[in-house]
Amino acid sequence: MAAEAMRLSELAAMVGGTVVPLSGGGDDDPAVSSIVHDSRSANGGSLFVAIPGFSSDGHDHADTAVRSGAVAVAVERLLPVPVPQLLVTSGRAALGPMAAALAGNPSQRLRVVGITGTNGKTTVTYLLESIATAAGRRCGIIGTTGAWIMGRPVKLERTTPEADDLQRLFVEMVDADVEIAALEVSSHALSLGRVEGTRFEVVAFTNLSQDHLDFHGDMDSYFEAKSRLFEPGRARCAVIWMDDPAGAKLAASTTLPVVEVGATTGQVHADRVACSWEGIDFTLVTPTGTTRVALSLRGRFNLANALVAAAIALQLDIGLDAVAAGLEAAPVIPGRFERVLSGQPFEVVVDYAHTPASIEEAVSAARRLTDRAVVVVFGAGGDRDRAKRPLMGKAASAADRVVVTSDNPRSEDPGVIIAEVLAGVGTRVGWAVEPDRRLAIRHAIATAAPGDAILILGKGHEQGQELAGVIHPFDDLQVAAEELASLGYPRREDLPGIPAGAGR
Repeated sequence: MAAEAMRLSELAAMVGGTVVPLSGGGDDDPAVSSIVHDSRSANGGSLFVAIPGFSSDGHDHADTAVRSGAVAVAVERLLPVPVPQLLVTSGRAALGPMAAALAGNPSQRLRVVGITGTNGKTTVTYLLESIATAAGRRCGIIGTTGAWIMGRPVKLERTTPEADDLQRLFVEMVDADVEIAALEVSSHALSLGRVEGTRFEVVAFTNLSQDHLDFHGDMDSYFEAKSRLFEPGRARCAVIWMDDPAGAKLAASTTLPVVEVGATTGQVHADRVACSWEGIDFTLVTPTGTTRVALSLRGRFNLANALVAAAIALQLDIGLDAVAAGLEAAPVIPGRFERVLSGQPFEVVVDYAHTPASIEEAVSAARRLTDRAVVVVFGAGGDRDRAKRPLMGKAASAADRVVVTSDNPRSEDPGVIIAEVLAGVGTRVGWAVEPDRRLAIRHAIATAAPGDAILILGKGHEQGQELAGVIHPFDDLQVAAEELASLGYPRREDLPGIPAGAGR
């Protein structure tokens, strides 16, 4: 799918901008063959879009883009550069529609699914890909763990890429004959215009709980950001988890046709649910019929993710048999209630839970699966929403024992973060503090009794830990396996009879 060049004046008309010609003459309406927001990516034929950021302003890098070959710049204020300028009200708002148009509007050649919510987005995309595969459909994923185009990984810097990068990914998917693109849509992406210019077939909502208030300010603003995905004209229909109050509020406010999903009620829901450490068995109830599903994912919260994925798939004209087969064939999702299996007589689970609600859900899920102690190892990220730290501590205190450690301290003092978390833990639960995350995991494993469930929360799939601006290699799953091995438990690959997908 080759992009065709467009004249700068065509792009200007599209976004309501004004072309400011060169004072000394020259080509005032150059042909634009690419659109970039990163000056380092500019080349001959590029239009560089200057975006004011949080740590730097793209206007300060326009000279670099021009030296690299940019034939024009889109700016919010005029600059002393020797190329024509496209003056726009907002570089962010203009970037997406221009990038999409220049790319030939690739989202209109795909069935793009946008999934938003505080928790569950990644799991829903993986489940949807598995369902699509079972139905013989080609599917791509874009989200927290990166992008995947027919099994080929593409590294991403953020959950939802900037608008120009996103449109290029869509082009790659079209070129790979992908039919369905499952996209995690973060609240940041919606606030910052990263999905402008994207047409969605289905948009979905999982849940809403406290997170990112360092960016949004309050829960009302956070909800408002999420709700932008459900504005008229963005999609054909919406799939909404109704058991969350925010979901019910969203369903009542959007004008899109809504498919209501719930645990026990709704157009798509579950019946006869049984949970174990091996997974969740349930009857999937839909408008097109019912079927029994044996899901290998664990935790009651994953029932909600499975139901949302099923409802989306049905809206993509995938049959019920393929939905059930895809759910049952779903792979282990990296760092999502993922078991560490080394033959130990207790459970060790790694999960990405890093919000008060997701920690509460993880503890509740483990509590349903064991009658012994639930132990939580977790910390809070630095340079992020400080208000949620004591709430995370309070959520973790529903366990029997808590080990408070470091997550990604980033530029903050780990001791200060730990103290703020401990403020919410209280005195009812036994707790310990160990800032070194490896030692915290070692302590939890070394003191575990048969039947206990150890939850290592917060980092999930991440393979690094950021301290003082330096990212050090750190994988919770690998570290837990190493600590189990140090106590004499065999590594997973040395164990006979463990089924594929039971853990890494």
